Amino acid sequence: MSADTSATSSTLITASSNNASTTDPINVKEYVEHYFVATPLLIRIAGCESQFRQYDKNGNVLRGNIVHQDVGVMQINETYQGALASALGYNIYTLQGNVAYAKWLYDQEGAQPWSSSSACWSR
Repeated sequence: MSADTSATSSTLITASSNNASTTDPINVKEYVEHYFVATPLLIRIAGCESQFRQYDKNGNVLRGNIVHQDVGVMQINETYQGALASALGYNIYTLQGNVAYAKWLYDQEGAQPWSSSSACWSR
């Protein structure tokens, strides 16, 4: 797996700067299902965390309703994970970087970073 090296300091990346198909939740779900084929728990987590959305209806990166620092399809917390993700070459504000960093994080810590939504994905 290669890191998404297009890291940016901007926290407001719009869909227009990404492939337009990544704004469609159906395409995002297909991407996530393909990427995590060997890790189906991460597919369930993405569904619970973001309903398979990387961007909001205005084309801005999706942010958490409760914790605004959670971003993207995998709701990666930029306060706790942003600097490390960037240092490793992952841009959590893009679909590709968000899921790639989520996989790296899962390989390090298991599902613990998403434990607050476990009532949804652990069923």
